[in-house]
Amino acid sequence: MDTKILLIGAFFLLHSVMTVELPVLTKSVPRDTRSLQPITTGDTWSFNSFFSSLRNYFTYNTEPSNQLSSDHASTHASFDFLTPNVQFLHRPPVSAVYITPGQGFTENVSPRRTNQSCGGESSKLCRRTSYRTIDGSCNNLDNPTWGMAQTRYARLLPPIYSDGIWTPALAKSGNPLPRSRLLSHTLFPEMRIKDPQWTLATMQWGQIITHDMAELGTLSMFHAPSGPCCTNNNRLAQNNFNDPTCFPIVVGPEDPDYTNQQCLTFERAITDRLLGCPQSKSAAEQITMVTQFLDLSLVYGSSDRKAMNLRTLIGGRLKTEIRGQREWPPTNSNASMSCDIRSPSDVCYVAGDDRVNQNTQLTVLQIILLREHNRIAGVLSRINPHWNDETVYQETRRITIAIHQHISYYEWLPIIIGTENVLKYKIAYDTDDYIDDYDPSVNPSVINEHSNAAFRVFHSLIAGYLKLIMEDRSASPSLLRLSDWFMRPSIIEQANNMDALTRGLADQPEQIRDEFYDREITVFLFRGRNSLGGDLRATDIQRNRDHGLASYNDYRDFCGLKRAQTWNDFSDTISPLNVDKLSQLYEIPDDVDLTVGGSLEENVPGALTGPTFICILIEQFYRSRVGDRFWYESPNPDVTFTREQLREIRKASIGRLLCDNSNNVLNMQRRAFEIPSLTNPITKCSSLPEIDLTLWRDFAPSITMHATMGELHRNSQNLNSLYKK
Repeated sequence: MDTKILLIGAFFLLHSVMTVELPVLTKSVPRDTRSLQPITTGDTWSFNSFFSSLRNYFTYNTEPSNQLSSDHASTHASFDFLTPNVQFLHRPPVSAVYITPGQGFTENVSPRRTNQSCGGESSKLCRRTSYRTIDGSCNNLDNPTWGMAQTRYARLLPPIYSDGIWTPALAKSGNPLPRSRLLSHTLFPEMRIKDPQWTLATMQWGQIITHDMAELGTLSMFHAPSGPCCTNNNRLAQNNFNDPTCFPIVVGPEDPDYTNQQCLTFERAITDRLLGCPQSKSAAEQITMVTQFLDLSLVYGSSDRKAMNLRTLIGGRLKTEIRGQREWPPTNSNASMSCDIRSPSDVCYVAGDDRVNQNTQLTVLQIILLREHNRIAGVLSRINPHWNDETVYQETRRITIAIHQHISYYEWLPIIIGTENVLKYKIAYDTDDYIDDYDPSVNPSVINEHSNAAFRVFHSLIAGYLKLIMEDRSASPSLLRLSDWFMRPSIIEQANNMDALTRGLADQPEQIRDEFYDREITVFLFRGRNSLGGDLRATDIQRNRDHGLASYNDYRDFCGLKRAQTWNDFSDTISPLNVDKLSQLYEIPDDVDLTVGGSLEENVPGALTGPTFICILIEQFYRSRVGDRFWYESPNPDVTFTREQLREIRKASIGRLLCDNSNNVLNMQRRAFEIPSLTNPITKCSSLPEIDLTLWRDFAPSITMHATMGELHRNSQNLNSLYKK
């Protein structure tokens, strides 16, 4: 015993706080080398000139990087529904990632020199831990700010601005590009066509991924304009057009909906230049305010302060409020500014992401994920009563993130880009083993073209009316009009709507992915109590220009498609009818916006978008996994699950997630992204595969730094107990 006590004392001299870790597996799987072949899409196009080696093009500019000041950490709800940066080794760097360390970053201590304020350097240390930081820092031990909150997007191609810095681009002739609102109602009209295979949950999970990986900050958060660009009665404020923040969506006299209006409000995104970095004549780069990993920042937050405010600090749980014997997100103390409050009984939620109240089905999934954390925390606390709050919280967070990553990559992504492409390009693997291909040279940052063009194509999946589905899968005669409930989550807590909306996610078809968009988002977006609202499709096009994205033709060339010299050259991916429309709106093929051209492409067989956007999505989701040191399938002994635990994580499904965290949903099809059918029948929730959390049972008591002889004695007893077991 004396020897043991001496060893304990020496141990505690080295560690201020010690908790017993779960066992880890040290055996690794040999690193896979990527032999790449073009994506199979039929006879009309290929990636031959693009994918000579996908591994090579993920080596990013490795200049030191630094983060924006935490003073600018606030977030902002915008018109961006599906809002989720890559540099090829063979191409010169187009944007380094310069950021300034924020509060909490200095707490993570491998020596590394990082730019501190866009030029200066400071020593930074990252501590090896089993858990992610909240702000995404220190995921990459050599480049601690890669993927961190409040950092720049990356880019595939250099930005195109008319002044080379920040002024939105013009046509090649120097004339203005066609108005974004004109393009919206001409090229993307309404026609409601139900998808024959995929449910509304497919669309809505895309928004979960989007909000998890990116959020734009807008200029009004940091810069007070000299006056409005678009007045309260939607007239152009001519005197303010010289203000750099002015970039309104102009409405023409021919507009079929916005009669007697001249403009729709649009806020430009914040850039590094606005925040004083850099001051040279390089082009502006936009900033994403949240962590850029699939790490459920929308649940846990992207700053230490936000994360702590969401925790109970008891049993690893997140804060909730109990109503009707069910858990709901906490009430937002600034409800009148965050929600459309119309009565004292209206609720307004707070979560890790400020967009939690944006639309009804998004909020339902946010509630589901919050409840999943607390459900798992409850189990871990029961089977490990010796764990303290921090251990339960971090282990629960790790498991919940793993469930999210598994559903996203193995259930959702094959629907979006096709199972063949997922496997061929090593986005995911058909294996029961670990995946050992983490590459610290891969920057996992979000690609500007992905977040602000390619991923927005799925706005066409949005249904304008939501069904309330009963337990027998019959539909209520009542429909929820989408625009009636923007920023109004109270509808979810009324009657049995939580369950009816949850079933609706798994039963109602999404809209087919095509050029048609529901008027609920192209005319009535965020209308509140007004008769008309905004136009999400026009906003997407305007955002494309705000971010200086190169032309659609540039990305065709980049992705291995033929660069169009004539309008007819677009016919390999776009229907003749839409090519003709483009020729009437734009002057030449090189003027077509990426968002516009990519959205008009015909879907690749087995996928939900066309070849150019698939090219961008493949790049994003490859780097998001391979550049994430904490990816749930990793055998890295610092972060790994045991083989048995990993096997359980792989049982996760969107169907079981909905079942476990609804109020009282009893039946669900196994593949809830897919419409129920004879091959995907509705069954009891209890029959769906369930993760066995008892595999996280840890018989070791937690050991903390002793401050008294009594605590030393208790610690020695705990270690004796562990030794005997």
